[in-house]
Amino acid sequence: MMRYTENEVMEFVRENEVKFIRLAFCDLFGAQKNISITAEELPRAFAGGISFDASAIEGFLNVDRSDLFLFPEPDTLAVLPWRPGRGRAARLFCEIRHPDGAPFEGDGRYLLKKACARAREMGYLCQIGPECEFYLFELDEKGNPTTLPIDTAGYLDVAPADRGENIRRDICLTLEEMGIVPESFHHEQGPGQNEIDFRYSDALTAADQVVTFKGAVRTMAAQNGMFASFLPKPMLDCAGSGFHINMSLSKDGRNIFQNGGGQHCPEAEGFLAGILARVREITAILNPLTNSYRRFGAFEAPRYITWSHSNRSQLIRIPAVTGEYARIELRSPDPACNPYFAFALLIHAGLDGVEQGLALPAACEHDLYHAGETLLADYERLPADLGEALDLLEQSELVRRVLPSDTLAKFLSAKRRAQAANLRAEDPFGLEHRTDFLRY
Repeated sequence: MMRYTENEVMEFVRENEVKFIRLAFCDLFGAQKNISITAEELPRAFAGGISFDASAIEGFLNVDRSDLFLFPEPDTLAVLPWRPGRGRAARLFCEIRHPDGAPFEGDGRYLLKKACARAREMGYLCQIGPECEFYLFELDEKGNPTTLPIDTAGYLDVAPADRGENIRRDICLTLEEMGIVPESFHHEQGPGQNEIDFRYSDALTAADQVVTFKGAVRTMAAQNGMFASFLPKPMLDCAGSGFHINMSLSKDGRNIFQNGGGQHCPEAEGFLAGILARVREITAILNPLTNSYRRFGAFEAPRYITWSHSNRSQLIRIPAVTGEYARIELRSPDPACNPYFAFALLIHAGLDGVEQGLALPAACEHDLYHAGETLLADYERLPADLGEALDLLEQSELVRRVLPSDTLAKFLSAKRRAQAANLRAEDPFGLEHRTDFLRY
């Protein structure tokens, strides 16, 4: 991805006849929001920001002090390929600031920047490569989403059974035009389910790319007469959609997850141990919907807090790769999460493990999807539902250290309201919760 200065952005806008600029940010739950301005207003945005009513964004500010300002970050420039020709549009992610210029404490990008800064102070660069799955559904005669998948194909199937082949290609071409490098894409296990993976990058860029990716998928799906859903488990008897988070740490230009003779360095083991020690506490961030907990325990989402090499039934696995691709893969998160919050908390958890010299527990080599209850009783479990996860989140020292108290309180309040709504609907796991289906 190219890096721009403010002057280079304004020159690019003039030379490429960009008319509109979308100033983008995310709400408390990771949903992208934006204000559009004309290209002529861009210098003002860089100099003094563009104000908006933060009381209208759930989880931001109250009505009695509701002004916040968006300051575009020039190195996040991307042209929107689906808006070519006259009225060409570009997007810039923004810093969110108070009227006095102080950063807005509840901004996920700001919190992730702080996590990355802590890593740098300790001598590390954290890189992340997300794997994001999604479903494509048919539209009805009025153009409204249905729950009918676009095909009945399975894992790695090809056309004509796989009807998502062309749209995945279009999505990848779109991402390339926006500076994101897709590495691979394929049909996943569920009918109408797809996966697109892109190359690892620094944590902040990776989170920006996830938000960009989801917007591009939804846009390209709509242009092809389909509906894209990132709901974790949109169909009861089919595979859920995961958001596998691949993480590595580099120090002095060397990936510390490289291992010689199967031996890991103490820092790599401490980082992995830190995540294992804290993962229950942050599961409500990684899996934020009642629907999220329908994935756990099935073949696509581990339920127990274990690790291993290669074994996909474990919560964290170390893939059988070497060199720059050496990494750990956390397999429990789902695509409904806020990537900025998720990455920030995972980085802090891992760095805590390094600082404290946490010992890595023994690897688990069993297939936990088919293990007996006697064996499974030896392992700690992830929360069984959103209510348990929220209780652990509220009590977490790590979370209280990373998330501002007001942000945490608003997240807990919103999620407990959603949980109560599902309970009233006699739908404790968000079985077919229409609001979540359409929103995610």
